[in-house]
Amino acid sequence: MSGGHPRGRLHRTPRRVLHRPRRGIGTIGLVIVGGFAVIAAIGDFIAPYRTTALVGQSLEAPSAQHLLGTNVLGQDVWSQMLSGTRVSLFMALVAGGGTLLLGTVVGTLAGWVGGRTDAVLMRAVDLVMVIPGLPLLIVLGAYVGPSLAAVAIVIALISWPHGARVVRAQVLSLRNRAHLRASVGFGASTVHVLRRHILPEIGLILVSGLVGSAGRAVAIAAGLAFLGLGDPVQASWGSVMRDALNYRSLFATPAWEWWLVPPIVALVVFLLGLTFVGMSFEERLNPRLERHRLAHQRPAHQTGGEAGA
Repeated sequence: MSGGHPRGRLHRTPRRVLHRPRRGIGTIGLVIVGGFAVIAAIGDFIAPYRTTALVGQSLEAPSAQHLLGTNVLGQDVWSQMLSGTRVSLFMALVAGGGTLLLGTVVGTLAGWVGGRTDAVLMRAVDLVMVIPGLPLLIVLGAYVGPSLAAVAIVIALISWPHGARVVRAQVLSLRNRAHLRASVGFGASTVHVLRRHILPEIGLILVSGLVGSAGRAVAIAAGLAFLGLGDPVQASWGSVMRDALNYRSLFATPAWEWWLVPPIVALVVFLLGLTFVGMSFEERLNPRLERHRLAHQRPAHQTGGEAGA
């Protein structure tokens, strides 16, 4: 009996230990994303200059007047970084939310209605997925114009198929459950069933999908701005990187340290924060992942316990 008790304690320890890093990662991600959200909210109040104003000498080093120095035109890089934060949050919310909305509507209709509707919608999903993304982005971006709203719409229009497939699969697995069949049998409307039963069941998946869609939208928007397809009026992290790399003597001067590095670091850290938030949903969506890790950890703990015995 005395030998079994410590071993049982060792069996329970990995679960607690493995939960803590996941929760810690999720908290770190929320802090990062929340920090960027706060900066975006107060950016207009703390930005010292307009993003297009010529307020200093060319390539001034960071100082009290210019926290991140100036670019080759004498524009304040810190002010442009603040504008880029607002642009990235806008893309995360609008383009990511639009992607989630389209995917949810199409996936729910395909999974719940079924039949010919499902076949038509899934063929539309396949069609969008086989079209090369970058050429489609360039064509649509040039056609609808360079405004932020237009770029967000374009990103949503090409990014929704994956979410639609996930939502459809979940709805198909739910539609045959007994309580849903009973609700339909008692005369519940489709809207009632979807609102009261389907959406609560897939809510966590939708939140996780929103986080993933937001990250992809921010990365795509930065890439479009880098290619010159973003809003020319709004400074963004992608446009700051493009302007820096267009300066041919960038790496012959120390200017790359305050002109090129900050937007790259900001983009990477923001995407990392969104990734951490997404990872925090991973085990809740798929508990088998945790059991899989426990299965790999358990032999080592068992061996240590038996050796100690």
